[in-house]
Amino acid sequence: MTNNTILRLPDVIQRTGLSRSTIYARIKSGHLIPPIKLGERAVGWLSSDIDEFISSLVTMSREVI
Repeated sequence: MTNNTILRLPDVIQRTGLSRSTIYARIKSGHLIPPIKLGERAVGWLSSDIDEFISSLVTMSREVI
């Protein structure tokens, strides 16, 4: 079963170790799925999307060796 917990930006920063500006730069470049709109001024990411992003970083880092 997919984990559909919604993570807010501080949680995404903590889980990925990336800064706010890096997260939005990766969204702009297409390397990170954009957040979902939760309200007029609130966004969040699905936990499963962030887990997939982290897994892809691990895979890419191990292929370079």
